[in-house]
Amino acid sequence: MDEMDLPRAAVSPPIVTPFDADGGVDADALANHVDALVEAGLDGMVPCGTTGEFASLSDGERRTVVEAVVDAADGRVPVIAGAADTAVSRVRDHLSAAAAAGADAGLVTLPYYHASTEPAGQRAFLEAVVDDAPLPVLLYDIPATVGESIDLDALAGLARRESVVGMKDTTGDLTDLEAKVAATPDSFAVFQGVDAQLYPSASIGVDGGIHALSQVIPEVFVALAEAIRDGDDDRALACHRRAVAPLFARCADHGFAPATKVAAAHRGFVPDPRVRPPLTLPDDAEREQIRADVDAALDVV
Repeated sequence: MDEMDLPRAAVSPPIVTPFDADGGVDADALANHVDALVEAGLDGMVPCGTTGEFASLSDGERRTVVEAVVDAADGRVPVIAGAADTAVSRVRDHLSAAAAAGADAGLVTLPYYHASTEPAGQRAFLEAVVDDAPLPVLLYDIPATVGESIDLDALAGLARRESVVGMKDTTGDLTDLEAKVAATPDSFAVFQGVDAQLYPSASIGVDGGIHALSQVIPEVFVALAEAIRDGDDDRALACHRRAVAPLFARCADHGFAPATKVAAAHRGFVPDPRVRPPLTLPDDAEREQIRADVDAALDVV
């Protein structure tokens, strides 16, 4: 896909990676989760993202996850596979594996151990990654985990490369996000990565969102996206204020892989919320609060 073939206000989940009782990847549970979310009306799937605990997976497990998601999606929605790593060669290996599995695009961060000393270092890393990449690439700006944000001038240059088709922005800075939209071509897809900022971001021209909680309350995110497309501000605001924002605030206290898994298990989307170290699950009282907020969010639709 040379450009992101998605509707305006498209919403895709960075899908969780279910683990079985032995701690291995539960590919069957993952496939069932994907199928349910596609049927619920979400617009794409993003395996091996932050919420998918990619940093706790072996290379073989990452391939298993992407293959399971691609197979379950079965061409119904695009699959954007996370390919983050610290070395150019390893990122390119992940992209090649994702391409072989049938993914439609890859999602790439800056390296998350060695921070660059200047924008030239960012450009050198990302240009080496995307040069002759086997898949279209989306950049992933997440300074909280990699230590720095993608330089705006570097982004503007990369956005004009044929292989770079979009980005996910998880900076939480709407002023910065607006500058990114303005600095990139109209064909370059910009996705909001902060769940509670999808609604306010719509007015500055983002193409949609890649949101963890869309795999927990897909009905709400589908309704929110439809309201944005239809110009129904009252309905969009209700989804945002009464459902997405409160649940996001609750889950942000616990980290999004653990909280999303607790919430997804409550909905029956995954059988078990277990996570891998160093992540830990919320305690029983906190889990009950998450479940209550999920139920309250569903009351909005």
